[in-house]
Amino acid sequence: MAITRIGNPAIADVRGVNFRNIIINGDMSVSQRSTSQASITSSGYYTVDRYLINLSSLGTWTMSQETDVPTGQGFSSSLKMDCTTADASPAADDQFAIEHRVEGQNLQYLKFGTSSAKSLTLSFWVKSNKTGTYVASLMLNDASPKLWYSTQYTISASDTWEKKTITYPGNTAQAFDNDNGSSLRIFFWLGAGSNRSGGSNYTAWTAEPGSAPYNLCPGQVNLADSTSNEWYMTGVQLEAGSQASDFEFLPFDVNFKRCQRYYWGLWDKSIATANGPDGGDAAYYASSILYFSGQHPVRMRAQPSLDQASGTNYYKAFRSSADDDFNEFTLQTTNNRTNETRYQMNVASNISGTAGQAAFIRCNNANAYVFFDAEL
Repeated sequence: MAITRIGNPAIADVRGVNFRNIIINGDMSVSQRSTSQASITSSGYYTVDRYLINLSSLGTWTMSQETDVPTGQGFSSSLKMDCTTADASPAADDQFAIEHRVEGQNLQYLKFGTSSAKSLTLSFWVKSNKTGTYVASLMLNDASPKLWYSTQYTISASDTWEKKTITYPGNTAQAFDNDNGSSLRIFFWLGAGSNRSGGSNYTAWTAEPGSAPYNLCPGQVNLADSTSNEWYMTGVQLEAGSQASDFEFLPFDVNFKRCQRYYWGLWDKSIATANGPDGGDAAYYASSILYFSGQHPVRMRAQPSLDQASGTNYYKAFRSSADDDFNEFTLQTTNNRTNETRYQMNVASNISGTAGQAAFIRCNNANAYVFFDAEL
């Protein structure tokens, strides 16, 4: 009997899963950085993996991974945004959205830029005390100017989980670059000033204007207008076709490794202590230089940068005759010493070993962490 694949044909099945969901971590189950981050006033990745806060001067927020989920749908986690400092009168260029970015090489099967371009259907569960009009947008990042398709949805009932489904047409004129760059960006708008929230809903792919007004999220409510406001989301799925299928649950280990392509921790913030855990073997290149290297658990999207906590004696090198306490690592990026598959770091302060001497590295403070970052 022939088997027809309806998802991404470039990715092999795992336990009967065909990876039809373009979104990574759509069930919000992975949150490597933290389960909660308060006092957010600028853009960045903070808690739930693969979800970027895109924020410019519109309130102060706490982002968290929560267990409040739709009943009976199989989810165990959700993403929550909680307004802690309100801004009821945003400036014209202010904006706030939750964003997810997708590599172009994972989108080639959609055949954008051809007459066979496939439509895309976005489905997700959402809940908020603030009812009204919200906007979900797709942006084709490889186009110049950028191409947008923005569609409104309505949160009808306060504090009630609702499932939303939006279908976007394929784009026959603009292809996705076949590389590891950010080709598709998905925006869940939560607030914006008049230069973005004005105008009318897009009914076709539209080029981003070169100057204001941009009208990227017409009619969007302002979630930042009260510190009583909160917004939850889970079960995010983006798939080829004009119909939303049931959410595709991946085994946790598969979902976790997909997230590690973009970010992973040598020392997780949740497990660091004043006496471990160990990080691996190292060697003294000279009396004052210690090298520490290893393999990434999965192939990373690109050469990563280092996201680490630095502080007095946060880390320790154990050697035969004595220990060396030090404050931070330096990532070696020249001559491909750190790349998509491996890393090399060195320590060149507070070190007094012997060339060729072996050591092993240990976390030495409960506030220490070391992550590798290749996010889009």
